[in-house]
Amino acid sequence: MPDRTFRNDPSPRTRPGADPEPGLTNGTDGSDAERRRRRARFLRDLAEARELRDRVQPRRAKTARLRHAMRMRTFRW
Repeated sequence: MPDRTFRNDPSPRTRPGADPEPGLTNGTDGSDAERRRRRARFLRDLAEARELRDRVQPRRAKTARLRHAMRMRTFRW
């Protein structure tokens, strides 16, 4: 019968002192560039999700467009 002690070992992400993501630091050494990359990836994913939602729910997308147009018409610069 195989030894099953591996199930009791914590994963590398939960071990104390392990970095949550390899290569990231606590506010130094290029973390600004990494933050910008993660933000850009998030915004791309968000835009893709919105496009998907608009394709799947066209009626909701149309009302959202109409609401947005009304807000823009009544907005005073």
